[in-house]
Amino acid sequence: MQITHLGHSCVLLEVADQRILIDPGTLSDFADVRDLTAVVGTHQHPDHVDPARLATLLSANPGARVLLEGQTAAAVTEAAGDHAERLESMSSGTDILLGPVSLSPVGQRHAVIHDYVPRIDNTGVVVRAEGEPSVFHPGDALDAEPGPVDVLLVPLSAPWARVSDTVEFARRIAPARAVPIHDGLLNDNGRPTYLRHLTDFGADGGLEVLDLRGAGATAL
Repeated sequence: MQITHLGHSCVLLEVADQRILIDPGTLSDFADVRDLTAVVGTHQHPDHVDPARLATLLSANPGARVLLEGQTAAAVTEAAGDHAERLESMSSGTDILLGPVSLSPVGQRHAVIHDYVPRIDNTGVVVRAEGEPSVFHPGDALDAEPGPVDVLLVPLSAPWARVSDTVEFARRIAPARAVPIHDGLLNDNGRPTYLRHLTDFGADGGLEVLDLRGAGATAL
């Protein structure tokens, strides 16, 4: 398996000859991504699914399934243009097969931002394939129950998360390794502080954190 961090919450997973793009949003660089098996959107916020670039992405990847959290599928139908019929809603508890890869939707609601922002739905995904590490992308929520996973994609900073929330999330899921995501709001000076908290306190004795920002495709 290889993973490429394309900025903020967007990652490209290459596993068992499948190419899965998750959360292509406004803070991410996915313009040149081709030959996708699937495009996955955990929720409708534009930093996770960019309506302005969605139709272009789907045109460039005509064979890709488009798997979206249900409210998201409805919200971006117009933006998908001629590709609207390709949109599929995914639901927690119903696995989706992409060749030999299993995509398991988990979770239901976006984390609380504050009382003045209505909550929306959020569906994270666990990617599994025989002989490969399992990977959990939670979207924007820390309360889903993905079961045991090898690699956890950890939202590093968000309006809805304190550092203590991030650390406790990592400790609860207890992965072998973590990859920071949702970091588009951090500048270069502040980002190491968040990485240090996750590394030092994400598990007893420390957590192995793979910082893949700008690293290109990396084997897991």
